Amino acid sequence: MFENTNAKQAMKNPELIRFENDYTRGAHPEILQRIVETNEVQTPGYGTDEHCAAAADLIKRACDNSDIDVHFLVGGTQTNLTVITSILRPHEAVIAPTTGHIATSETGAIEATGHKVITIPTDIGKITAEQIKAVVTMPENVHAPKPGMIFLSQSTEFGGVYTKAELLEIKAVANKFDLPLFIDGARLGYAFASEDCDTTLADLAEICDVFYIGGTKVGALFGEAVVIVNEKLKRDFRYIMKQRGGLLAKGRLLGVQFEAFFKDGLYNRVAEHAVAMAMKIKAALDAKEITLVYPATTNQLFIKFNAKQYEALVERYVFAPWRVEGDNIIVRLCTDWSTPVEHVEQLIADIEAL
Repeated sequence: MFENTNAKQAMKNPELIRFENDYTRGAHPEILQRIVETNEVQTPGYGTDEHCAAAADLIKRACDNSDIDVHFLVGGTQTNLTVITSILRPHEAVIAPTTGHIATSETGAIEATGHKVITIPTDIGKITAEQIKAVVTMPENVHAPKPGMIFLSQSTEFGGVYTKAELLEIKAVANKFDLPLFIDGARLGYAFASEDCDTTLADLAEICDVFYIGGTKVGALFGEAVVIVNEKLKRDFRYIMKQRGGLLAKGRLLGVQFEAFFKDGLYNRVAEHAVAMAMKIKAALDAKEITLVYPATTNQLFIKFNAKQYEALVERYVFAPWRVEGDNIIVRLCTDWSTPVEHVEQLIADIEAL
């Protein structure tokens, strides 16, 4: 495993500028303000309060669908685990990209429930309808788990963005083989802000059986909003949330945050700022002919630095080292709601000086 000496250095020197993920700071000030303003208002527990109801109504309006169910959970792994186990029967598995969060970054949470993750090879995290069809049309084998649903990420773990046409092709396969389609939206806001994206929340509410709107990585203190479209999947979901430890007693804290996100377009503004900052950095890297190993149109940049470049930059910045290729180090750089313009300008100046 690659040792993240950059992160260790940052612990000793808090003045370093951090770009290693999109949750380095707490939450957007407008969200914190609403939490403070509502702090002493007494409400019922477990998401049955007026703020959760108001946030759900705002999300239904954004999805242009009043028949969806909206539930609020704390984090992405918990959300993926809860949704997937609510859908699959005991002998079924979930189809996912090899790079999917449930396959690489959740400590085997899905497998720990007895459900296998069937992975499909990919480079930027996107899989195709044809790849999925190849999996589900294999001869039936009672000795192997049966594919029971499809998992995608929008944007993907490497910053890939599905177009509406690609999602519709996947949905056609999902419908043909009666496989619920679930989209992990931990970074959904950044996907919407990408120049590659031609989908909206209303589109996802038409295409998906269930998806979630990520808050933790898009400016919330914590929280994800699950949107269930398929009537068959709505039954008893709160029971399953409770069983999986996802029914927060002070659920109003989740509702308040998503109420703030969707009341006047804060969710989109947050994401647009992050992507704009990333694209400024991308332009500087392109001008310096420094390689981006994956196409970059969201808030994540995967950059190939040589050792000399890397050592020069980590004197001032923290990145997430991704892997080593010979004498080169590939790092992930993330921007977010809180990325100051002056930090981006300083980084650009330092890139130009390499």
